[in-house]
Amino acid sequence: MPGVPDPKLIDRIVEGCAETHQALLSTVDAMSPADFAGPSALPGWTRAHLVAHLAFNARSFVHLFACAARGEVGDQYPGGFAERERDIAEGAGWEPERLVGELRRQIYTLEGAWAGATTVIWEGTSRLASGSVVVMHELPFRRWRESVVHLTDLDLGVGFDTWPSLYVRLELERQKMAWAASHPMGLTQLPGAAMDLDDRTRLAWLLRRTEVEGLLTGPGL
Repeated sequence: MPGVPDPKLIDRIVEGCAETHQALLSTVDAMSPADFAGPSALPGWTRAHLVAHLAFNARSFVHLFACAARGEVGDQYPGGFAERERDIAEGAGWEPERLVGELRRQIYTLEGAWAGATTVIWEGTSRLASGSVVVMHELPFRRWRESVVHLTDLDLGVGFDTWPSLYVRLELERQKMAWAASHPMGLTQLPGAAMDLDDRTRLAWLLRRTEVEGLLTGPGL
């Protein structure tokens, strides 16, 4: 959503993310202690690591909105990646009840920040952990991406075939642009075999959430 924010599109993205948040909370509420200790689909991370990441990612966006409300360009993680990794490792060691409680609290705090955001805040900027500076109205989509994809990464039966249609459409547009920007002239179109896939499978391949026979590994997030 570059340029001037489209309030109606922001509304739809916020609504979609809130629905995914509820699906996420329902999933973690049903997890047993053994589920939390078990491996996620992300190498080296248990499901507890993934839930901790989702909680602290929400908290980082709350921080960015607070900075924007003061007219500041905030850093997503003021302590950089080291702070991010340290917090995730700590949260992964919490009891499941505490971890789920923190996830729920940060989700609702973030949704409250969206509800209270003014036009000035939406048009402000923030600095992500990667160092990229983005407009604030980009953040709900980025949070939706985190929630949709990592809900699948919990590896508890929620597959990419359930990804919301609007998210898939918007993400495919972004991923196609990223693909074109990262390839030399003449190779900016996705491979034909990728274009033959249905939208959700094509996106899952682009995000490295599935492998497709005849195609090299997708570029990933």
